[in-house]
Amino acid sequence: MNVMSASGSSYSDRFRVLIRSLTGISLPQSKVVMIEQRLRRRVMAFDLPDTEAYLEQLLDGQGMEEELRIVIDLITTNTTSFFRESEHFDFLAREALPQRLAAAKGTRRPRFKLWSAAASEGAEAFTSAMVLAEAQRRGLQFDFAVLGTDISQRMLERGAEAVYAADQLSTVPPDLVKRYFMSSRHPSVAGKVRVVPELRRHVRFRHLNLMDETYPVDRDVDLIFLRNILIYFDQGDQERVVQRLASHVATGGYLVVGHAESMVVRLAGLKQIRPTIFQKV
Repeated sequence: MNVMSASGSSYSDRFRVLIRSLTGISLPQSKVVMIEQRLRRRVMAFDLPDTEAYLEQLLDGQGMEEELRIVIDLITTNTTSFFRESEHFDFLAREALPQRLAAAKGTRRPRFKLWSAAASEGAEAFTSAMVLAEAQRRGLQFDFAVLGTDISQRMLERGAEAVYAADQLSTVPPDLVKRYFMSSRHPSVAGKVRVVPELRRHVRFRHLNLMDETYPVDRDVDLIFLRNILIYFDQGDQERVVQRLASHVATGGYLVVGHAESMVVRLAGLKQIRPTIFQKV
């Protein structure tokens, strides 16, 4: 019997409760097929007959902590693309950055802090870094630091490596590809590119679970991207995550969410200035 499709299955129910408690992600019936597909290789790795047997071992077996981390990676992993929802990066370059630098007037060399709070494999973080580096090239005097966090350790490792398939750069303007990515002729990396060291030094990656009660992040961040993740949380968790994130935004700074999430953010102290952009007041 397919446990993920069986209504009332104790292992299925317990699995859903566990994933929600650890990650905040609710697993509705519509996600059953996706979950089955992502767990199939783990069922085979343990040489078990079906998903039911696998979940029984995962939930009741001893020493399954590492396996649970693997499952969380499988359930939560989402790839992103460079310059996804490009209007947000236009806002970063044309409004957020100039306004934050103006607010720091009098500082010899202000530092712009950006947090990609669901960084996946790093495309959002490196897109942000390219936008900020381009502003430096245009003559703006400032430093910047980009933090990428995610619950998936595997995705964070990929972000830190900063290696991507060349076809992932189709959304990056050609001049930026030339300036910020490098390739090698070695056969082992054919079809792959890597972010240049000059850009990588501005970006760091760290494991972080948005369901944690506190975040080990500075409380004067100029802009936080939290795009296309709140939609997986229930209302209570959405509100708590937004509240915690807002406490890390500098006064006058910004929280940016995905287009399907603009109705989620309802917090005193955050003023909506665009459908998906909120400013801390």
